[in-house]
Amino acid sequence: MEEKRNIFAVIKGGIVGTATAFTAAFGWIGWLVVGWICCMALDWISGSAAAKKNKEWKSSTARDGIWHKAGMILVVIIAAIVDGILGQIVNNIPGFTLPFTYGMMVFPVVICWYIFTELGSICENANKMGTRIPDFLISLLSAGKLSTENIWDNIFKKPNKKE
Repeated sequence: MEEKRNIFAVIKGGIVGTATAFTAAFGWIGWLVVGWICCMALDWISGSAAAKKNKEWKSSTARDGIWHKAGMILVVIIAAIVDGILGQIVNNIPGFTLPFTYGMMVFPVVICWYIFTELGSICENANKMGTRIPDFLISLLSAGKLSTENIWDNIFKKPNKKE
């Protein structure tokens, strides 16, 4: 007797297997990168749609947007390199041992900052398409972006001196 396979179970298994392998290889940082790339694509698509709807679409503006995305990619690569260099320095200081191993700090903060920036831009594009954006969502995105900006201030804050 021929065995019948449920195509949906096969597809689901393939998706789960792929996601598991991706997570094993790249961990939560990999998913942050995937989220950021999806946000960049959605921003580009929604920006193009908003411009088309408002009859403002220009190839020069679209090219500027692509150059902007390319610059963001460079900044993320720089953040990864900075983390690699910091990791080598902090984890290999002769005669000095920290109670932890440095992994990544700069890269995830930069990625999160860009994700909040992209999400804000997507909301702006949706607004240009005629959609009302809930105030609490705008506040939440602003707070998320500000929180990532303030991480450095909180980490490297100088102690208050008592006079």
